Amino acid sequence: MGIALLLQEVHGEAGSVTTNVLSAASAIAETTSQRPMARVYIGRAHVMLERALMAFKTSSWLVVLSGFVEPVFYLAAFGYGLGHFVGNVHDGSGKPLAYAMFIAPALLASSAMNGAIYDSTWNVFFKMHFARTYQAIMATSMGPLDVALGEIGACLCRGLAYAIGFMVVMFPLGLIGSAWGLLAIPAAVLIAFGFSACGMAATSYCKNFQQLDWVSFAMLPMFLFSGTLFPLSVYPTVVRVIVEALPLPHAIALTRGLCLGNLSWGLLGHAMYFVVMTIGGLYLTTRRLNALFLS
Repeated sequence: MGIALLLQEVHGEAGSVTTNVLSAASAIAETTSQRPMARVYIGRAHVMLERALMAFKTSSWLVVLSGFVEPVFYLAAFGYGLGHFVGNVHDGSGKPLAYAMFIAPALLASSAMNGAIYDSTWNVFFKMHFARTYQAIMATSMGPLDVALGEIGACLCRGLAYAIGFMVVMFPLGLIGSAWGLLAIPAAVLIAFGFSACGMAATSYCKNFQQLDWVSFAMLPMFLFSGTLFPLSVYPTVVRVIVEALPLPHAIALTRGLCLGNLSWGLLGHAMYFVVMTIGGLYLTTRRLNALFLS
């Protein structure tokens, strides 16, 4: 008899909790449904970010650490290994500088690109097609722009951590030639924002993992030939114009200019390139998620 009463009491408490949760969800849905563009965005992207950070706690720390140590290994191997044979190079304004100081800002930009692309492609593709995470989330009152901003925000948190960590490595080695180099951290976040928005947009059109391999196929040559390890001036004019149309050379020019203190209006142009990437990527991602799950 006592057990029956206990079970009845537990069942009553569970029912009460369920009722409270449903009431809260209904209140949120009723409130947000009155807002403009409620079908697309209800202002709860932070919930997606909170979910991503909670999932991050269960991730393998080796996977997270690999995104930080990769540019450090490149810096050690190329900057101080190969750099011993290269000697000094020019910073673009005619001033000589050590090879390690030349490639370090480029590796920072490349790290921001790699972290953003991998998080916004493979991770997003799994949630979209296998875990069915977005289908469940968008069955609630949340819109596609909430999902996009939340996922991209998680990419930015990881990119910010990598940027700060790499700058901590660069500073004691004397690889930051100007106090303006501190702005390379928000610049790296902007770079990650642009790449992650476009990466998520591209992923929404992929139907299998094999199609995602094309992303990796494109990233490696872009890393090698975008001015990371040598200046773009070595190319013929036609080739240089084609390469400069890609996003990574703009990212490298932005971080390199800030770290070396070579300030010009051109840096603003490089930053605007990623602002346009971000806006375009968010627009395409929102439209695609809406077409996939809400139409």
